[in-house]
Amino acid sequence: MQEWPVILLVGFAVVFIGLSKAGFGGGLGMLTTPLCVVAFGMAGKSPQFAIGFLLPLLCAGDSFSLYHYWRQWRLENLKYLLPGVGLGVIVGIQLMDRMEPRHFSLIIGVLAVSFVVFQLVKEKVFKNETPFVPGYGTGTVAGIGAGLTSTFAHGAGPMINIFMIPQRLSKEVFVSTRVLIFTWINWIKMPFFVGWGLVTLESLKWNALYLPLVPVGVWLGVWLNKKIPEDKFRTLTYALTLLAGLHLILSNL
Repeated sequence: MQEWPVILLVGFAVVFIGLSKAGFGGGLGMLTTPLCVVAFGMAGKSPQFAIGFLLPLLCAGDSFSLYHYWRQWRLENLKYLLPGVGLGVIVGIQLMDRMEPRHFSLIIGVLAVSFVVFQLVKEKVFKNETPFVPGYGTGTVAGIGAGLTSTFAHGAGPMINIFMIPQRLSKEVFVSTRVLIFTWINWIKMPFFVGWGLVTLESLKWNALYLPLVPVGVWLGVWLNKKIPEDKFRTLTYALTLLAGLHLILSNL
């Protein structure tokens, strides 16, 4: 085991959780999963271990954000999405249980690269769209996609954005609603992750070591919001996510 590279990479990934929950760096949170998969792979652990390790830390980050954005959300989005999310999580868990680690890493890599592509084109796609009124049909489809991608790679962001961006919500309502949605998604996953052995005593011990870095990341995100142009940092984030995704794809073909 290469101790220091693993410790540093996982540490960066956990700080990125806090940064993304603070609303800094755009899709920075998507970098955490491929980064942890690479890091724990160096320690001889499976991608499933990395996924299980991240979930309690994501729940902790959600708690910080939920407090900050309390009751600014658009609640109907949650009721439209949740039925599909539950179904997507159940299907995702069943598929994950039948996959080899190599295939699982490959899927995470593809999702990471797809996320970068989505982020680069979303403004052009949605810029001139008129607002649409969400409903159970579109919510269920988006929810299934979010549940699946969140189960595989904690990567529901693109599906949630596709559902929410065309609604043309204010920044505060948009961020608050996303926080509420991700809080529910992550807690829906928790009993399944525990039941399928993804969240274990060993992963919780790792969580205890890295948990303090989540509020550090949140504080750093608030500070960086005032000091550094977000667009430059976002570009770096996309580049790192793309590299991590390509590494997972090429090393598992």
